[in-house]
Amino acid sequence: MEITPKREQRFKSVISKRQNDLTVILENVHDPHNIGAVMRSCDAVGISEIYVLNSEKKPKDKLFGLNSSSGSGKWVKVIYFEDVKECMEVVKSKYQKIYGTHLSHDAKSIHDLSLHESCALLFGNEHDGITDEALQHVDQNLVIPQFGMVQSLNISVACAISVYEALRQRITQGKYSSDFDENNSAHVNMYQHFLERHKLRN
Repeated sequence: MEITPKREQRFKSVISKRQNDLTVILENVHDPHNIGAVMRSCDAVGISEIYVLNSEKKPKDKLFGLNSSSGSGKWVKVIYFEDVKECMEVVKSKYQKIYGTHLSHDAKSIHDLSLHESCALLFGNEHDGITDEALQHVDQNLVIPQFGMVQSLNISVACAISVYEALRQRITQGKYSSDFDENNSAHVNMYQHFLERHKLRN
């Protein structure tokens, strides 16, 4: 399907705002609707890839709820792992810090972390949180301030709050103010990827 000038401009505008130094890791998240909702939030703030770590080796075809992603599955790349160490090594080769949503004595408020810098945000599953093995690779634990009787949030809600805090910080740093650059190979490659996804789904 031929791309219209309006669609082309939309692609370039979105690509220019992509945050290639920000990502999310989901460890053993069981509900496919939660994964889909996370993908939608990530697309909204300009995250181009997420990591799905399935160390419990649940059936892969049951993990992804595309209905909840409302089309964002076209634009957010999912990188899949079943081994914790392998996943973390790949993430650390691309991102400077891993912040885990884990309540501990040394956990910092999400508002006190430098989320405008290169980082990955790690979220554990709905019931048990982040595994001990994955926590060994975390640079800092974080918490989302809460003042209610129940000190917990749905995984997709916690992720949305976290990535939007990153967005807020990054806006103040001017990280969403760039334009599409024809000489930027990352921009050009992502544009070609968008074209392929556009043709595939239409």
